[in-house]
Amino acid sequence: MKYMMFVVTDSQRDTVSDESDVDVWVDELDANGKRLIGEVLQAPSESRVVRVRDGKRYVTDGPFAETKEWICGFDILEVEDLDEAIEIASRHPMARNGQLELRPFMQWEETAGA
Repeated sequence: MKYMMFVVTDSQRDTVSDESDVDVWVDELDANGKRLIGEVLQAPSESRVVRVRDGKRYVTDGPFAETKEWICGFDILEVEDLDEAIEIASRHPMARNGQLELRPFMQWEETAGA
């Protein structure tokens, strides 16, 4: 199963000191084939929102969320099941310094006859 793992900043931090390093996490998952790709994203101030309404294109500066949280990166995981995805996410350093959202990819062959 493939999961998109959104890496999200968070204003709350774990009070327990964590010596984990993202590079160690990445190297381990890349070596065992569980992480297919991942990237760090620029700040929301660099993003653009694109909408088309009534045939007209609207482009605005990045999202204007009233929050201190924003997606700062992503990883695509290929795992056996949700439990394995959760276990992998819990080892990511941002689990202590942010939060991780796991979202499964749509399984089109399952929905084709629905």
